[in-house]
Amino acid sequence: MKIRIKFRKWGSMKFIGHLDMMRYFQKAIRRANIDICYSEGFSPHQIMSFAAPLGVGITSDGEYFDIEVNSSFSTEEAMKRLNAAMVEGVEVTGYVRLPDNAKTSMAIVAAADYRLSVKEGYSSPLSAAEWANSIKEYFTDAKSFVIVKQTKKSEREVDLKPLVYEFKVKEDESGPVFFLKVSTGSIDNIKPELVLASLYEKCGLTYDENAIQIHRLEVYARDEQEEFIPLLDMGEKL
Repeated sequence: MKIRIKFRKWGSMKFIGHLDMMRYFQKAIRRANIDICYSEGFSPHQIMSFAAPLGVGITSDGEYFDIEVNSSFSTEEAMKRLNAAMVEGVEVTGYVRLPDNAKTSMAIVAAADYRLSVKEGYSSPLSAAEWANSIKEYFTDAKSFVIVKQTKKSEREVDLKPLVYEFKVKEDESGPVFFLKVSTGSIDNIKPELVLASLYEKCGLTYDENAIQIHRLEVYARDEQEEFIPLLDMGEKL
C-alpha cells in the first residue's frame, strides 16, 4: 500500500538539512508503529522518498514524502501517532492512500508556491506598489526574463519567463511580500530566491539573501489537463 504524507516545518527546525530530516522521519515512523515496508538485501531500509528537498533555512507548509506500508491505521490515527512522535517545529498535516499504480511524488512534482517576506530588522528598498510596477515592467510585460545562471563549471543564460508561472507582490505589516509559483523538479528546478535576486538586479538594487525569509506554501503535480494539483489531492483518506 502506498501512502503520501504531508508535513509542515518551521522555527529552529528550518536549519535541519534534508538528510537529517530523512533520518528524523525514519525514527518517527518506528516510534509511531507505522507498518512500513523495508527493502530487501543485506542492509534493509525503509521504503521512503521525498518530493522536493527543502533548502536549509526555508520554512514550509507543503512538504511531502511517500512510503510503502504492509498495513495502515486510519488517516486520523496515523496522524495522531506521528504527531505524538514529532518535536516542536514539525507537524504532520496529511496522510492519504495512493492508487497502486501511482508514481512517487519525487517523480511527478512539477511546481511549488513560495512566499518571500522581509525579515524583522530589515527593510525593503522599494514599496509594494513600486515592486508591483517593476514586476510588470521586467517580467509580466516583458517577452523574456533572462538571467545568468552559474553552475560549478560554467555559466549560461536562462530565460526564466516560461518557468515562473506566477509572480506578484502585496503589502503586509512587515513590508512587501512576494508570491511565486515556479517550476520544480529534476529537470527545471527554479529557486524562488534566484527570481527575486534577478528582479533586484534589473532594478539596479543589491539583493541581501539574509534579509528575506523564504516559505514554501505548496507543491504540485500536473494532471492530464495540464492543471496544477496539490500532491495530497492525488490520494484518499483511510
